[in-house]
Amino acid sequence: MNSREPFDDLEAELLALGGLLDVPAPPPSEVAAAVRARLEAPEEASHGEVPDPAHGPARTHSPSPVRRRRARWKVVAAVVLVVIAITAATPQGRAAVVRILRFAGIELRIGDTPPKAVTGVTPLPYEHAVDQDRLKAEVKFQVRTPKALGAPERTTVSDRGRVVSMFWPGGVQLDQFDGDLDPVLFKKLGPPWPDYTRVGPYQAWWIPGAHPLGYLSRQDGTEIPLRQAGPTLIWQQDALNYRLEGVKTKEEAVRVAASLG
Repeated sequence: MNSREPFDDLEAELLALGGLLDVPAPPPSEVAAAVRARLEAPEEASHGEVPDPAHGPARTHSPSPVRRRRARWKVVAAVVLVVIAITAATPQGRAAVVRILRFAGIELRIGDTPPKAVTGVTPLPYEHAVDQDRLKAEVKFQVRTPKALGAPERTTVSDRGRVVSMFWPGGVQLDQFDGDLDPVLFKKLGPPWPDYTRVGPYQAWWIPGAHPLGYLSRQDGTEIPLRQAGPTLIWQQDALNYRLEGVKTKEEAVRVAASLG
């Protein structure tokens, strides 16, 4: 009986696809470094391989289903990141049709020209202000605050506890929401292109320019244009998604994100 699951074959096909990509030579150095670091990260322990000095090579224990799914998602995510990074970093990719990447609960629509700006401001559905004591009652996930920013000036909850937004002076905003498979927000992007980075061990994207931000309704996928957003860092951490807007540089945004308590 074959114990391999269908997803195992998908992993192999995706990894093989990497060798078929039409990548310019040499590839962009930052892309190559990011991809290499992601694929060579020390994930073996989570895959169940344990060194056995008495019997030579490592013996493999069967990992839990949750750990297998997490490891496989990381393989798929790595391949997707390779494709989108190369697409955004090369003239061939920028001249292509709009590319869509779903990352950290956000759908990124990347085109070769700047998108039309959103001139109005629309709140998230059912958005309302809450105090810190009410957060646990209205939100099912753990809400975190960056230590580098201190207590927010105000906090809102939207779409019946789906999104929590924190605000600080100077236009700094942190959105956090549960990390399910369906995207919550969408961004329309053109040049300047998103820049791959990391928040500690977590993958992240820095979006350096102003861009339209919208909301995807959970029930029917209806698109709701929200406003023109500023420079933003997005990342996923412990099955939660984060969007930090209004910090002026990538380095400062990563520093703030890494202080999430």
